[in-house]
Amino acid sequence: MNSMTELKKLYRKSCSLLAILGLLLFSATWVWAQAAAPPPQTSAPAAPGSPEQDQKPSGNPATQEQKISPKEAEELFRDVDEILHFASKDSGLPIKKEVKRRLTTRDEVVAYLEKNLAEDKDAQRLRRSELVLKKFGLLPRNFDLQTFLVALLREQIAGYYDAKTKTVNLLDWIDVEQQRPVLAHELTHALQDQFIGLEKWLKVGDTDLNDKKQPTATDIENDEIGEARQAVVEGQAMVVLVDYMLEPMGQSILGSPQIADALKETMLVGTADSPQFKDAPIFLKEELTFPYRYGLDFETELLRTGGKEKAFAATLGNPPRTTRQIMEPKTYLSGEQLEPMRLPDFERDFKNYERFDIGAIGEFDVAVLLDQYSGTEVSHNLYPHWRGGYYYAARPKGDPSAPLSLVYVSRWASPEKASAFAAIYAQSLTKRYKQVHEGTSDEKNSSDNPQKFELLTGSHTWLTDGGLVVIDVNGDSVLITESLDEPITERLRQELFGAAVTDGK
Repeated sequence: MNSMTELKKLYRKSCSLLAILGLLLFSATWVWAQAAAPPPQTSAPAAPGSPEQDQKPSGNPATQEQKISPKEAEELFRDVDEILHFASKDSGLPIKKEVKRRLTTRDEVVAYLEKNLAEDKDAQRLRRSELVLKKFGLLPRNFDLQTFLVALLREQIAGYYDAKTKTVNLLDWIDVEQQRPVLAHELTHALQDQFIGLEKWLKVGDTDLNDKKQPTATDIENDEIGEARQAVVEGQAMVVLVDYMLEPMGQSILGSPQIADALKETMLVGTADSPQFKDAPIFLKEELTFPYRYGLDFETELLRTGGKEKAFAATLGNPPRTTRQIMEPKTYLSGEQLEPMRLPDFERDFKNYERFDIGAIGEFDVAVLLDQYSGTEVSHNLYPHWRGGYYYAARPKGDPSAPLSLVYVSRWASPEKASAFAAIYAQSLTKRYKQVHEGTSDEKNSSDNPQKFELLTGSHTWLTDGGLVVIDVNGDSVLITESLDEPITERLRQELFGAAVTDGK
């Protein structure tokens, strides 16, 4: 989804962060260590305050601002080289030069973020992302995205590598022991940077589709490249981090899958130390942890099937292009090619509208939609059958108060899966709009209550407090329009399907 891609670009630009959830990583290390370590001895009770007794790491950076001492900082600076060598050995990526290091404060990091987010262009992009996500019902209507992002970063950051200055930033408010695993992660980014030039490599596919007069099917297909590459970068760093944690016990991620499972679970639900993240909307939790969770699974599968060279250097040289390839590594390994999506003539069809946003809706975006509106079990059974999707958002010219109009086209592996998705999307309407009433539909599927449908076929119109909503199922494809004039919806139907759909066939 282009709006979420824009949000992530802003995050990277703001602090050159390649680990925006660093604190979640370090908080989770306690969980992993507990899962991997041998059972504690029971011959004597643990002393108060000992690691055996404590149930979480000390030095919670969300509530304490104890600074590490100059001696500890010096020790941590020396550790950089040792951990860099471990990361190089574990990944197979060579060390080409020394990595610069710097001690920084939380306030310095947050001030830099706030400064960048306050820039006019970035503020506009963030606002655009926020409104589109609210239109899909993925953010509450009263949610302030910018305030959330600043608060989240202040809470979550635990270290980062700056690809612009080639510097790993160590944080003066986090205990040295807790920073070391994070360093293993961040120094992997330094090795990636030396290997392929990380900043330029991550910008491939960063083209803003809103800058194109008439985006093509290839443009839509390329919209997920940045997100897929981010998952590779973070997935590789996660592998090294876990291996670093397990190395003292003679273990690695391939032999300890329970560690990766504990890691992913902790990252997604958050901890008591991370109230901003813990209370975030489902969509933001899923999206912001995607490159870490799914990237780790992707890289682990490549490590298992192709070894270290395949998982690291070879994948950096030939990276995946979609979230589908990240979520289902077999599609990447097999070289699966999906048929390009059919696009309408946006410029002609929306000549009386002002374009607001356009982007791909990939397999991961669909998975999050399904998670939110039908639960994870239904989502996991359905999202692998996704085969393409995009959206277009616009407003009538001269009417800034009009609701945002939305076109969403989704393609599936079969008509049955398309109908199942359409039914779930219809069910979401009662959660997103205050008033929902059936307008016109074929007789087979007529109801004011879209909750009743398990499969939705044919064409349906609902009247809502936000305008008309049309869901049109044609074979393996679904056309959805919201707050859009009926003549334009009909023209889109003709362009995409060749004929109006009224009989459910």
